[in-house]
Amino acid sequence: MKITVSEGLEVNVRMVDCVGYTIPGAKGHEDEYGPRMVHTPWYDEPIPFDEAAEAGTRKVIQDHSTIGVMMSTDGTIGEIPRESYEETEEKIIAELKEVGKPFIMVLNSARPHQEQTETLRKELQVKYDVPVVAMSVESMRETDVMMVLKEALYEFPVLEVNVQLPGWVMVLDQEHWLRSHFETAIGDVIHDIRRIRDVDRVVRQFEEFDYVDTAQLSGMDMGGGVANIDLHAPEELYDQVIEELIGERVTGKDHFLSLIKDYTEAKKEYDQFSDALKMVRQTGYGIAAPVLSDMSLDEPEIIRQGARYGVRLKAVAPSIHMIKVDVESEFSPIIGTEKQSEELVHYLMQDFEDDPLSIWSSDIFGRSLSSIVREGIQAKLAIMPENARYKLKETLERVINEGSGGMITIIL
Repeated sequence: MKITVSEGLEVNVRMVDCVGYTIPGAKGHEDEYGPRMVHTPWYDEPIPFDEAAEAGTRKVIQDHSTIGVMMSTDGTIGEIPRESYEETEEKIIAELKEVGKPFIMVLNSARPHQEQTETLRKELQVKYDVPVVAMSVESMRETDVMMVLKEALYEFPVLEVNVQLPGWVMVLDQEHWLRSHFETAIGDVIHDIRRIRDVDRVVRQFEEFDYVDTAQLSGMDMGGGVANIDLHAPEELYDQVIEELIGERVTGKDHFLSLIKDYTEAKKEYDQFSDALKMVRQTGYGIAAPVLSDMSLDEPEIIRQGARYGVRLKAVAPSIHMIKVDVESEFSPIIGTEKQSEELVHYLMQDFEDDPLSIWSSDIFGRSLSSIVREGIQAKLAIMPENARYKLKETLERVINEGSGGMITIIL
């Protein structure tokens, strides 16, 4: 049957009972002739009752169960004292630990809430290093059954933890500060998960982080030892990241929608040139092929070749050609003596090894080096006259349309 133990934790349970081990003072395993003999599925001949009980219990522990509830008592439920249970109790727990299956211990008591019972419960929990629950089995209710089952399930080992970040966080680059914070938190929190009991603690720990709104256990695969945890981020954090990415403060939904429209148009334009940009960066030359909407189709024209006729279909489409040109800019200030020049070089190079880009912000004659170099580059770009640009375009069109493989260029 399927039982919902807690939110996100559903299990299919089949209960398997067994006789257990006999203890000194117990009755029923002997008769007037000595040990009571019983038939079992494991032996052809009858065997003593206490041996059959142990054999059946071992079969259940080793072959027919995945978790266990080991029942013991403080001696208040009958006439047999606590001391009579201790040796058998130690034996059973040793066998359970040797098998390696998760289990808990229930301390059956007629006085489960008394201080003496609580003291014994704590002692047993420390002695055996397993959870111990004190209760009166005779008067237990459904909530008590669920609590025992929950405690037993919490002893299942966890072999894998899957933490699902918010979908919009996963879209961010791995170097983004928010995604980095999430991944660091996951590494710090889940490293010591051993049992399902630890998962609840981890979920509560996640909720202590500022950038986690809620955390919840979304599912458990008990057989595989897999726990799934979902993390949710605050809505205001989403708004903050949006503004960081677009570089502009979003004042409302209407403003955000307007920005999306602008960026959509920009992306349509960029998509036409993205391949050409990659080509020009790799080879120095890139071509943006025209799209169908850019093509202009001339009116069909009938042509004649000898005795045969045909139709000429002519289309004109603009293709954009990109050429990477390395523009050189040189700045050679004359400042005085050789020593003064050496001091300037030292000033420019002092932070170069740690941050090579810092040299561009160096101040020379009241201006940054970057602005001086930028002006030099812009001046060279403006040198090319308008007619030379037109001739370059015209030449490129002839090479492409007429298929000329050779070209002689004379620069005057």
